Amino acid sequence: MTSTYRLIENARLDGRNTFGVPARAPMLVEVSDAAALPELFGYALLRDGPLLVLGGGSNLLFAGDAEGAVLALGSQKISIIEDDGEHAIVRADAGVEWHALVLWTLGHGLAGLENLALIPGTVGAAPIQNIGAYGTEVRDCIHRVEAFERSSRELHRLDATACAFAYRDSLFKREPDRYVVTAVEFALSRTPTLKLDYAGLGDELAAMGIDIGSVRASQVAEAVIRIRQRKLPDPAVLGNAGSFFKNPILPAAQAETLQAAHPKLPVFRGNDDTTRKLSAAWLIDQCGWKGHRDGDAGVAASHALVLVNHGHATGMQILDLARRIAASVQERFGVALEPEPRVIGAQW
Repeated sequence: MTSTYRLIENARLDGRNTFGVPARAPMLVEVSDAAALPELFGYALLRDGPLLVLGGGSNLLFAGDAEGAVLALGSQKISIIEDDGEHAIVRADAGVEWHALVLWTLGHGLAGLENLALIPGTVGAAPIQNIGAYGTEVRDCIHRVEAFERSSRELHRLDATACAFAYRDSLFKREPDRYVVTAVEFALSRTPTLKLDYAGLGDELAAMGIDIGSVRASQVAEAVIRIRQRKLPDPAVLGNAGSFFKNPILPAAQAETLQAAHPKLPVFRGNDDTTRKLSAAWLIDQCGWKGHRDGDAGVAASHALVLVNHGHATGMQILDLARRIAASVQERFGVALEPEPRVIGAQW
């Protein structure tokens, strides 16, 4: 142990994942300063073996124990590194809680992240998953990602193009053993163009008595928080990882055929004009899964996309339920569902 990191053998991970399922790691490495990474990756355990980088544990499911070491970055600094009065670059360490960053930027009069309020997890996890909600993806605001490359033991600053972002995807997700995200830089504005056209957001602002023509970024964030708190269970109360399945993206012709057969199916523009995004929640709900429960593994009564742990479910029990849900959607609609969380200890 040093002042910048500590090593914990046979570490329990139950409290480090928002599903709250039991899991262990042969070694947990807690790092308070990313400057320690070159030294740490001099050890064969981290350099050569399996490694799981763990943030808030809100985007993974432990279906078994971690195979190798688990690395947790705890650095918490947020700062404005460039500011011309209209636009600013905000740098946040990987260990910063995501929602805390959103509130910090709004408190400094900076907009861009307001639609992403109350998403669980840490800043370091945000670019990996390219988190998104209410018509915004984090890539829309990312200036650069600071990442430590394991093989070279060097720190890189990758711009948004180099990060190869896609829907709930990125270079970091596709090559999980290559980089450790240590910090993220965000390009934000004091005179933003707010995104208000996502379903339900305008209605929520109206219910708050806010005139759409004069709405502020902080009010958009408040509306998002209200919607999320109403629809999604709090992981501190009911174990979950938020939306468990990605919204499937299909060729436009296939999506239009499905919508013709099921007129109420919500369909949105996909990655481009040739694709369409379907509502996974609608597909799952139509198969009767909302509120379903098998022992302590279940589906939230308030949202069909959210799988939950009612207390003592194992990760494998939750995974088994997820597989059965996906199989039923495939059988009824011919659409394959994919999980958003990373599954540890088993294959999807």
